[in-house]
Amino acid sequence: MNKIKIHPTSDVQANNIGFGTRIWQYCVIFENANIGSECNICAHVLIENDVFIGNNVTIKSGVQLWDGLRIGDGVFIGPNATFANDIFPRSKKYPEKFLNTVIGRKASIGANATILPGISIGAGAMIGAGAVITKDVPPNAIVVGNPGVIIGYCGADTPRSDPIEIPVKSGEAIPSDLRVGGARLFALPHIPDMRGSLSVAEYEKHIPFIPRRCFWVFDVPSREVRGEHAHKALHQYLICVKGSVNVVLDDGNSRTELVLDKPNLGLHIPPLVWGIQYKYSKDAVLLVLASDAYDSNDYLRDYDEFLVYVAERGGQ
Repeated sequence: MNKIKIHPTSDVQANNIGFGTRIWQYCVIFENANIGSECNICAHVLIENDVFIGNNVTIKSGVQLWDGLRIGDGVFIGPNATFANDIFPRSKKYPEKFLNTVIGRKASIGANATILPGISIGAGAMIGAGAVITKDVPPNAIVVGNPGVIIGYCGADTPRSDPIEIPVKSGEAIPSDLRVGGARLFALPHIPDMRGSLSVAEYEKHIPFIPRRCFWVFDVPSREVRGEHAHKALHQYLICVKGSVNVVLDDGNSRTELVLDKPNLGLHIPPLVWGIQYKYSKDAVLLVLASDAYDSNDYLRDYDEFLVYVAERGGQ
């Protein structure tokens, strides 16, 4: 398809519409709206002036896109999804500039979801039907509820903790390859007796580097997400010494999720692996060993920048 199709019942004033876009019955599109190629805009959609829509976007019926919306390529917006652009709206009183709301590429917004103004929804995120989004959403996150909370990540495996049995007397930690950027899960030696249990990890044997820094994370509300970054050169080793936490690993090509819920499970995260920790139990204490001192320049904190950085180096 290489022509724009506009149903005769629609009022379309915009001229900046890409080839192959289809606009169905009873739509209203203002003069300065920007709409990409191969979009599908269903019946009863309103699009204001300061709106940018990328290519291959689907907008289902009953959606209004107000000034300030920025929608990336491949986005799906379900029927009657609602976007706001003014935190304190009053009749006939307008802000100097409406807040920008950004929907990342290939994100999906479920039917009847509500997105508050000034929100950024990351690439590939999935917003559930009826969810109310009050905070920024990370890339690939699955968010449901009111207010919205993250319940998972798209493309990750079913969360698991690998049941690796280690002979008590061997003292060896057999790593499980997680098939994501060289990350490995170690089941450390576990020695129980009537006095309690002991677990041990030796540097460069059970932990594949000499730590130069350690820190621990605790008292994290269960709905909060931590991590959300990768490192250029730093190695990390995670042990949840108490409680449990879910960890998502992503190397730009593959993604997996696992549960750290035993104090003898050690997770090695090498450089160029995007890491996320969430679903902390109330009593969770997460110990992190790092291969070097803190260096802000070693962090990759933006997911799209991380993907570019990995691609430039040929992946893992």
